[in-house]
Amino acid sequence: MTTPSVQRQTILVVDDDPAIASQSSNILKQAGFNVLQATGSSDALKLSKNHQGTIDLLVTDLVMPPPDFQFASGDNEYPHVHGHDLAIRMLQTRKDLHIVLMSANIEKELAGYGIRRGLLPVLQKPFQPQALVDLVKQVLQSPPPTAESLAESTKSGPKDGDEWFD
Repeated sequence: MTTPSVQRQTILVVDDDPAIASQSSNILKQAGFNVLQATGSSDALKLSKNHQGTIDLLVTDLVMPPPDFQFASGDNEYPHVHGHDLAIRMLQTRKDLHIVLMSANIEKELAGYGIRRGLLPVLQKPFQPQALVDLVKQVLQSPPPTAESLAESTKSGPKDGDEWFD
C-alpha cells in the first residue's frame, strides 16, 4: 500500500536584515518546509504576485524601513511597508494566508503601530530555531486571519477581551 505524497507547505520569510531572513529560511527548510525569501516588503509583494503556487504562511519582520528615501505614491504596486501592512496587502489576494510577525521589541513596536496584542502571533527576536519551527507548526494548524480583521484592528477602539499596549 502506498501513501499519498504529502504536499509541503510554503512559507514566505521577509526581513530587511538579509542574515535574519537567510537564517530563518534555513531553519524552516531543515524542518521540511518549502521556503521563499524576500529582503523587504516590496520584494515580498512582487514575489507573492508572481509566485504560481500557494503561500501558506507569511513570517515577516514588523519593522522594515525602506532602503532609500521614496515619495509616497498611491499607484505603487510594491510599496515599502511595515510587516502588519504587508500582511494586510497579501491577504487581499491570498485569502488562506497565515501570518507570524517577528520583532525585537514586541511591546514598543506593536504599540507604535497601534496593533492590538494577541491579534497575530509574534515571535520575539532573537529566537531559538525550535521556537520558530514550533510557532510555525502551531499557526498552520489554526484558521488564517482575514484582511478585514487586520485592517480594522488598527482603526477601531478596543473590543471586549482585547489587550492593548500602552
